[in-house]
Amino acid sequence: MKRDAFLQRIVERREPWDIAVIGGGATGVGIAVDAASRGYSVVLLEQSDFGKGTSSRSTKLVHGGVRYLQQGNISLVMEALKERGMLLKNAPHLVHDLQFIVPNYAWWEAPFYGIGLKVYDLLAGKYGFGPSEILSRDEVLAHIPTLSQDGLRGGVKYHDGQFDDARLLIDLAGTAADHGACLVNYARAAALEKDRDGFVCGLTFRDEESGTSHALGARCVINATGPFCDELRRVDEPEVTPMIAPSQGVHLVLPREFLPGDTAIMVPHTRDGRVMFAIPWHGHALIGTTDTPIPAAVLEPSPQAQEIDFILETASDYLARRPTRADILSVFTGIRPLVKTGEASNTATLSRDHTIHISSSGLLTIAGGKWTTYRKMAEDAVDHAIVLGHLDERPCVTRELRIRDPHCLGAPAPCPEPRDEHVAWHARHEMARTVEDVLARRTRVLFLDVQAALALAPAVARILARELGRAAAWQQTQLASFAETAAHFRIAR
Repeated sequence: MKRDAFLQRIVERREPWDIAVIGGGATGVGIAVDAASRGYSVVLLEQSDFGKGTSSRSTKLVHGGVRYLQQGNISLVMEALKERGMLLKNAPHLVHDLQFIVPNYAWWEAPFYGIGLKVYDLLAGKYGFGPSEILSRDEVLAHIPTLSQDGLRGGVKYHDGQFDDARLLIDLAGTAADHGACLVNYARAAALEKDRDGFVCGLTFRDEESGTSHALGARCVINATGPFCDELRRVDEPEVTPMIAPSQGVHLVLPREFLPGDTAIMVPHTRDGRVMFAIPWHGHALIGTTDTPIPAAVLEPSPQAQEIDFILETASDYLARRPTRADILSVFTGIRPLVKTGEASNTATLSRDHTIHISSSGLLTIAGGKWTTYRKMAEDAVDHAIVLGHLDERPCVTRELRIRDPHCLGAPAPCPEPRDEHVAWHARHEMARTVEDVLARRTRVLFLDVQAALALAPAVARILARELGRAAAWQQTQLASFAETAAHFRIAR
């Protein structure tokens, strides 16, 4: 993955690409993997870094969606459970089984949730991670000794998947590149090109590093920009009706002593209608999430005070030690690109199904969905692109396509704090261009501990400057920019 080489390929190419993808999150990169592995020529452009937005800010779960089962959306649950099983098989270096316990404090909860989770097991079928089980009070505390014991009756244990979202995305980008895709981060799509009949036939974009503009032709252009997809749709059709109802979710990261074992907690119902999770993740405890409607998507969202209070209050109902703002090591906020359905005003009730929309000019937009179903979303999008672009029919092969494991290619072994060799690897082989790229997405330090990330930033800037050939002034600019980003991950005490 060499950014300069990818840019050069775009500049030198004279014929149109089969598929041009705008958006470098899970959906866009998944499309690049699918299309490239079928043998199509693919170019992908991302305005910032891969996974800068929603795709690095999930709850870190590959799951069928217990809440969607409660809503009665059986087809979505079954699809997600099937995709979860395939992802475990295709990315075993990043996806693993995680035990969850639903603690029971009322007499009716064990039979009620026990039956529901048995249905969850049944729907998973051969893709199941393990059977659910009703536990006694002592068995629950053996798994999670930090649970509040006041009134605890027992619990229900079930299995789901856990992963590292940003790392999976970078490995997917590498997989796409291995199959011939051309991917460029910090490349902002500026305009859509149309032929004499008004059909989209390419686009122009701006290289955010050099300021240079470039043009490329494409038989099909796919809008996979998540919560920003309406902006690109307005470039195509200025009077278009918005299809996204953005909602933000907040997660708090606490020290591991709040959840010292290897078992997660699932709270099945909170006052805003969502489930809440407390999960062990990279030696920390991650708690979330909220579901707060927002007027518009922004690239760097911030948590609202009431969201933080809500998570702390809910966690306090279940943990023996009440977490406070002083315990929070980092807080991160992600925006969900939920597709509008009728007049629903509560985003927690909106479906996580994905939607494909094709404009009169042939721009293909894919929105909605969730991380677990990224592969199926990509397959559907490419199937539509084949028809739109008059491409030769080729079958999807991603159901059994192994995702690149960088350690098999010589990447340094992971460690809590990136060393010189780690930063150099990310710059040379994974297109890390900024301090934030390294500390937020190639490693997860910013998401785990904002103060630790700020302390590491000067060393990372120095190594990146050496690897990318940047001057001393660039390092200072990078540190200022990173501090500004880090401010969104910290809260007032």
